[in-house]
Amino acid sequence: MRIDLHCHSTASDGTLTPAELVAAGARAGLDVMAITDHDTTGGWVAAAAARPAGLRLVRGAELSCRWYDADPPIALHLLAYLFDPAEPRLAADLTRMRTDREQRAERIVELLRADGVPISWPEVSGYAAGGSVGRPHIAQALIRAGLVATTNEAFASQWLGARYFVPKSDLDVFEAVRAVRAAGGVPVFAHPRATRRGRVVPDRLIEELAAAGLFGLEADHEDHSPAEREEVRALADRLGLVVTGSSDFHGTHKTVRLGAFRTAPEAYEKIVAAATGVPVLG
Repeated sequence: MRIDLHCHSTASDGTLTPAELVAAGARAGLDVMAITDHDTTGGWVAAAAARPAGLRLVRGAELSCRWYDADPPIALHLLAYLFDPAEPRLAADLTRMRTDREQRAERIVELLRADGVPISWPEVSGYAAGGSVGRPHIAQALIRAGLVATTNEAFASQWLGARYFVPKSDLDVFEAVRAVRAAGGVPVFAHPRATRRGRVVPDRLIEELAAAGLFGLEADHEDHSPAEREEVRALADRLGLVVTGSSDFHGTHKTVRLGAFRTAPEAYEKIVAAATGVPVLG
């Protein structure tokens, strides 16, 4: 069974629509795939409606979180699977974060335009196609304007990485774990050892999160070295957490392919068994 539990669509910062995403998953030979857009469930309905026969769809989201006990606080991502999107606490968090992401993107566009960069808010928001607007959509506008060649170049320090960087508000990671659990969902720490992305949290935080309800750790990911993957597996084994693997697919924003990294069937079954929010489709 081929299982990929971390995929993005145009509902956040992927380049395939939800319908195109599930079709691509089927073509890639996946048996199970998750739609996990950033801080939104906006792609769920379209993905479910377009789901090809034989493909199981896990509905989820990737939550932007922060560990506020560090100085400065450390950003991290929490994959939330099979939660009830109508649960008031988590629904309110997602609404607030989507609003914040849009306001942040508008502010970045304002800063760029003030320096004479020929992009506009209607163009950037149009790339999101009604989904959650983020920096990759601004990167698309910079590419169209001929100022950068790739999304990675747009995220460099002279552009969105530093000069035109605007911070966003994130969920406290402990509150996020509790909110996902309260909504019947299953929380898994995304790429916890991705040192190439910046600072990572110490093991003691993961230990505390496990005690608070964290269910798993994503080990097999393109941003983990082989040594880092083994570190995550050993930590998960010590704490009794499930281990997942996934592509973190974003379409043309990244070179990784669907199914490049996968989750073992036994880990997937444990996630499904632990969820009480919404069922797997298919």
